[in-house]
Amino acid sequence: MRTSIVTIGPVALQGLRAMAMLLLAMCSTQAADLGRAETFFAEPATVERAEGTPPAASVRAKDGRVLGYAFSSLDVSGSVGYAGRPLDIVAAVTPEGIIVGAEIVAHEEPILVIGIPRDALAAYVAGFRGFDVRAGAALKPSDELARGPHAVAGATITSTVIRDAIVRSARSVLRSRSMAPDRAVRLDRETLRRSPWPSLLAEGAVQHRLVSRGEAAKLLATQDSEPEKPFIDLWLALATPPPIGESLLGQRIYESELGKIGPEDDLILIGASGLYSFKGTEWRQTGTFTRIELVQDNRTFRLKPSDHTAVESLHAAGAPELREIAVFRIPQAGGFDSTRPFRLDLDLGAGSVPHGPAVVSLAYRIPERYLIAAAPPAAAGKVATAAAAPASTQTLWQDIWWARRYEIGLLGAMLTVLAAILIFQDTVTAHGVFYYRLRTGYMLLTLVFLGFIANAQLSVVNVLTFIHALLSGFRWELFLLDPLVFMLWSFVALSILFWGRGVFCGWLCPFGTLQELTNQVARRLGIKQIEIPFGLHERLWMIKYVVFLGILAISLRSILAAFQLAEIEPFKTAITMKFLREWPFGLYAGLLLLAGLFVERFYCRYLCPLGAALAIPARMRMFEWLKRYRECGSECHVCARRCTVQAIHPLGQINPNECIYCLKCQANYFDQDVCLHLKKRAQRRQPLSQPAPPWNS
Repeated sequence: MRTSIVTIGPVALQGLRAMAMLLLAMCSTQAADLGRAETFFAEPATVERAEGTPPAASVRAKDGRVLGYAFSSLDVSGSVGYAGRPLDIVAAVTPEGIIVGAEIVAHEEPILVIGIPRDALAAYVAGFRGFDVRAGAALKPSDELARGPHAVAGATITSTVIRDAIVRSARSVLRSRSMAPDRAVRLDRETLRRSPWPSLLAEGAVQHRLVSRGEAAKLLATQDSEPEKPFIDLWLALATPPPIGESLLGQRIYESELGKIGPEDDLILIGASGLYSFKGTEWRQTGTFTRIELVQDNRTFRLKPSDHTAVESLHAAGAPELREIAVFRIPQAGGFDSTRPFRLDLDLGAGSVPHGPAVVSLAYRIPERYLIAAAPPAAAGKVATAAAAPASTQTLWQDIWWARRYEIGLLGAMLTVLAAILIFQDTVTAHGVFYYRLRTGYMLLTLVFLGFIANAQLSVVNVLTFIHALLSGFRWELFLLDPLVFMLWSFVALSILFWGRGVFCGWLCPFGTLQELTNQVARRLGIKQIEIPFGLHERLWMIKYVVFLGILAISLRSILAAFQLAEIEPFKTAITMKFLREWPFGLYAGLLLLAGLFVERFYCRYLCPLGAALAIPARMRMFEWLKRYRECGSECHVCARRCTVQAIHPLGQINPNECIYCLKCQANYFDQDVCLHLKKRAQRRQPLSQPAPPWNS
């Protein structure tokens, strides 16, 4: 195994030493950890030493029978959590593909360190007992046992990561133990990737055979008046590998079909358009499809109606519209080997041919990229399993993005609208009533959709995760696990360069909008606002910067301690978990909202470490968009008094470190009823009344 060491500094060196100690400890305790699997089985069992690739320990009964295989998700798939830290789960799977038990033994997930009860996490992981790893993730609603537990409340993304670690590791172990010893390669059934139709066609994953009416007439010894037109346009694909099957069928149908087959069975997709039907109607009476059959070497495989599912259309981008599509389930027990070439024979009918039916064939061979070479026996147990981690993480984030595509679309629309507001801010704020209604509606959407529905509340924990990823080995896949958070951070990074840190705080922070909306309600109810003297206000600013630097410094020593200190953010309590936490956390968040009724955005002004973290790089912003008049701060203080976070100095300057870019000052800038400069200009333009000349009298 090759090890590369990068010198970063004393702190990083200490981290590397600690990591080395951790790895040694893990290696020395691996047997003890897998020994936990003994308790997963109903009868007395013995866990042997882990071996093979991927590493797993056989679990045997007293009579020597293999009850299952125990494994560590960290050893098998290099599982990591959403925070980029190691995630280790010990589990066991039977030779039939049933999870008999699972227990989480190590993690450093922020949402699970504080906020989620340990019992809830343990119950979630233990709930995978009885999960059938041969099935897909979406089965019949009544089959709750095969579906497994849904998620830990308040930790949906982390729950998905845990689920993926258990299921993918179990499938990998099961597949490696059940593969025939004489197999040189096996089919890749784990990698998830979506491909458009042209890519599938170009790589040979989909094969095509066009039979014209003239060719069919020749084979059938008949005549046809339009020989150039298609008789049947036939398509064939091995749909077992996820990049092929899920691309062609869509996630719901593909996973439903996976749930109907065993771990080594296969799916064949056949589609066609034209005059001729490859299914015909005879199968309804005969109980078999008489027009089509699969042939491999000297073996013929008949296709049965009970093993087929009709599909309405192909999901791959760019796929043609076909008249009929069907998925056929091919059991391995019949001897079919999907790693080797085969062909589809189509009977065109007897016609007037004296020598029997006319048959056309379509040959197929799975492309090499969908095959995995079996490791030689001598290398068993010596192959580094870390290489499996990137593939597992990559496929997971793609799966998550597809599952949340509607939320991604809505957030994309929100960010597009916000970008338009910022670019054309003069036009927007020049119409005061429209601007205030637009801002209120946008804040409500941020609070309800981003906050309470999507739980896309950015946090200082994300900043710590990013910094530590830069120090310990950056991987984009970790940040792609939560698509909405990734999109928000990408937009925030761009907005900092153009407008400063305030775009997120003023428009995209659910807790910030909650404070502002509740303060607006308080003002309408007549609650008197507390005016904090600007001198004291300036000195209170520094609290949030001290808090952020303290959290960052502590994280270099202990990331878990930093996560605990990050609880100064009420985001998890108020937004992510909707106050469903222990009473001290709820009381703290409630007090901050109460303070915000009297001092608008009290928490944002003085305590928010995330705001401080964004303000530091925001010094690099390239443009100054906010407009001011010479009278601002000298003769007029309207904007300073009305500023949401008191970011305008009494002398008129706007502090970009504190401005949340709400654009209220710009609405005042164009309001002739509010702005003193515009009032004076209007008075100067008004003509003065003079007495009429005497000759006109």
